[in-house]
Amino acid sequence: MNHNITVTLISMEDMITARCIDIKNIISVIENALLQFKAGEVFLPDKISQIFDEGIQNRINVMPATIKTLGESGICGVKWVSVFPQNPKNNDCPNVTGVIVLSELEKGYPFAILDGTLITTLRTACMGAIGAKYLAAKDSKIYGTIGAGEQAKMHFIAIKELFPKINTCYVASRTHNSENSFVEELSKRYPNVQFITCGSDYRKASRNADIIITAVSCQEPLLKAEAIKKGAFYCHVGGWEDEYEVPLKADKIVCDYWEAVKHRTPTISRLYHQGMIKDEDIYANIGDIIDGSKPGRENNEEFNYFNSIGLGFVDIAVAYSFYKRVKESNLGKDWAIKDSNIFDKI
Repeated sequence: MNHNITVTLISMEDMITARCIDIKNIISVIENALLQFKAGEVFLPDKISQIFDEGIQNRINVMPATIKTLGESGICGVKWVSVFPQNPKNNDCPNVTGVIVLSELEKGYPFAILDGTLITTLRTACMGAIGAKYLAAKDSKIYGTIGAGEQAKMHFIAIKELFPKINTCYVASRTHNSENSFVEELSKRYPNVQFITCGSDYRKASRNADIIITAVSCQEPLLKAEAIKKGAFYCHVGGWEDEYEVPLKADKIVCDYWEAVKHRTPTISRLYHQGMIKDEDIYANIGDIIDGSKPGRENNEEFNYFNSIGLGFVDIAVAYSFYKRVKESNLGKDWAIKDSNIFDKI
């Protein structure tokens, strides 16, 4: 009997070297996964969130999922991801870290363990870009971000890929240092974009923007409805980042998956549980727009609201695509976690 079990360990550096940061390819992978989910090819158990501090939302999430059509027999995976919002301030380290484990379904063996931090950052940003693709004005030129950390930067990179006409970016954050860091890093990459720091003035960041992103770790209604112009698109990334009047003002509210969103803590979930919106007030899941079941943006006057909560099967789809690229590049490190009969050793 063959007792060998070997997994490939894949680091962030392996993914970068293998050129996995390909925004358009990641978007394609995510859109295909969303269509597979709608077609019933995905098994998505409930996400487990262990919350250690209700106030600041320190938590570790466990996100399992299976996509039956990936690989030769289907791929099952789980993401273990921690979110500690105060890490940058208190510990001088990122607030999101994670790992992803992939298993095949012929024998049920694990075959890869990947850094989940980069995948989470990319998946989240590319999902926001997909929302913008279908719900923002095609000629959007002005971008406003509330938040200036890694997720905010990656959102700009992903959305700029789809909206090359963006020529102005307003950035507002809690500190001048974070705003300046955002501008310093991205202005080198995009010399033709005018980056404007807002000195923690969130209204200034949003009031002229065609595309608004809130990528913050706080639990405060920073974005105000009166600071959103007609025809804008807003992508809600985290928990509670906008006042109730923002979604109530929207012409269309779209989610990655409403059934998952409404059991969490975002603004529209709070509205739902307080009886201020109903299921029928959610226009669509983004998959319904991708496959053409419902139209996306229909005119230049719409204010459209997109809420992505994060779906485990999307992480698994992206992770598997990265695994294949890394293996094709002869990268990663094989680790024999079992190579003999246990009873031969004890």
